[in-house]
Amino acid sequence: MAATAAGVAMDKKGIKITLPDGSVRKFDSAVSAMQITESIGKRLAMDAIVAEVDGVLVDLSSKVSKDAKFKVHTFSSTEGKMVFWHSASHILAQAVIRLFPKSRLTIGPAIEGGYYYDIAHEPFKQTDLEKIEAEMKKIVSEYHEVNRMQLSVADAKKMFRDNKYKLEIINEEAKGKPITAYQQGEFVDLCRGPHVKSTKDIKAFKLLKVAGAYWRGDEKNTQLTRIYGVSFPKQKDLNEYLELLE
Repeated sequence: MAATAAGVAMDKKGIKITLPDGSVRKFDSAVSAMQITESIGKRLAMDAIVAEVDGVLVDLSSKVSKDAKFKVHTFSSTEGKMVFWHSASHILAQAVIRLFPKSRLTIGPAIEGGYYYDIAHEPFKQTDLEKIEAEMKKIVSEYHEVNRMQLSVADAKKMFRDNKYKLEIINEEAKGKPITAYQQGEFVDLCRGPHVKSTKDIKAFKLLKVAGAYWRGDEKNTQLTRIYGVSFPKQKDLNEYLELLE
């Protein structure tokens, strides 16, 4: 992260972190976004989803090594929700691959009101969604750390060699951009991030529906299966949301 959000190395005077209210936190050496968050407050650290360093969203594990403006996002902010929902889509994808290993993942973005994942697979049945949800709960309970990986183009192509959709994305991203992926347990997905710290952060979720979609939104391309879902930090919030839907 130092290369992405923190830029150049600090000088001997240490670093100054400026918070949204104008107050300043001083550190003697490079510090993680989570350590900065903990210095602000334990409650905030518990609720934190993602940090913002000089306007760039970064993982809480990212290092900051120069003076910077710093902000923490929880689920109450749009940025926090989008990162939270994107992380939930990875748990959905991991569950699908565990249960249906012949499936091929394409993209799984956060959207307004939740997330989806497009999957090359024959249409899922309602009973399949129930199985996927159960596997997602298992993944959450396994407490997998979510770690960022930076890959060479060659390594990325080797890692996703059996997935033509990911290879197409890699070929696009390889044009002067780093290739990044995120790992949780045995699962690795091509992704820019950032993400939550651990699968245990996604405590309440519901898969809402299945729909059809085309790769790249082009009806000339392969038809895919799209699974929609939503997630919240607390079961109470999910229950209230589902009641509103009804």
